[in-house]
Amino acid sequence: MTTIRADLRAALERDPAARNALEVVLCYPGFHALVAHRAIHALQRAGLRLLPRLLSNWMRFLTGIEIHPAACIGKSVFIDHGMGVVIGETTEIGDGCTIYQGVTLGGRSLTRGKRHPTLGRNVTVGVGAAVLGAIRIGDGARIGGGSVVVKDVPENATAVGIPARIVMQNGKALEADAGEDEAWSWVI
Repeated sequence: MTTIRADLRAALERDPAARNALEVVLCYPGFHALVAHRAIHALQRAGLRLLPRLLSNWMRFLTGIEIHPAACIGKSVFIDHGMGVVIGETTEIGDGCTIYQGVTLGGRSLTRGKRHPTLGRNVTVGVGAAVLGAIRIGDGARIGGGSVVVKDVPENATAVGIPARIVMQNGKALEADAGEDEAWSWVI
């Protein structure tokens, strides 16, 4: 119950449009998907397989957010405008993360085992970004909207582009590599 309260507080703190707790409870599909996932994940951990998959599929239909029952999600997570969000089976999401619409936390291989990303604490993943593979996104990192991330991102870094590259770390812009396309100069 404390995790659900933390998710509710996250929506109230991170969405300026959220007016009160009742509005979040009744009207926020990201909150609905997280609450349902927490119960579905418990069923998955209890050894059930088919029921959690059926329930998660039903929640995808209701919310537009697809979360595999085995995905591990920390507390105080906020999924804002979550339509089209996909969270894969071996994904791990740390406490305090914010995920915007159309984000994919997906795999890059068909092998069994860890094949989805791990997000540290307080990571923000921008609209339409794809974070793919068994990579790690460090605490406090930010992934720019529309980016495709296929390599680890260090703590407190900002990654943008296709493929994503680190443009800031610890609040300081990084110099572009010699020969990089001038189109990226606006980011720095």
